[in-house]
Amino acid sequence: MSATHFALQDENRAPVRDITNRFGVRQDMLSRMTGFSPRAVAEWARGKEPSAPAKRAFAELDRLLDALARLMKPKEVGQWLKQPNPAFEGSTPVQVIERGQSDRIWRMLYYAESGEPG
Repeated sequence: MSATHFALQDENRAPVRDITNRFGVRQDMLSRMTGFSPRAVAEWARGKEPSAPAKRAFAELDRLLDALARLMKPKEVGQWLKQPNPAFEGSTPVQVIERGQSDRIWRMLYYAESGEPG
């Protein structure tokens, strides 16, 4: 195989592998947060070309996780996502994202970073 083929595989794998490695998020959690099947997420982790909607979903999720990593160590983000949070009436951040309410996390981040009372 050519070097170009390997470079393309790494580029295709980047969204899943990058998120799992940087933020300590497992593939099953990525599946839950993006709404894509565990099988699809695993295939993208192995180098299959993600669909355009998947690329958008991973880019959006990466931005959110990166913003969280400004408030905690990047590797702690995955653990934080799984913990029930009083800011979300005891739901975990993963559950909030699954319900399509990631704006609640963005709002929490805004208040945390701005110092304004939430």
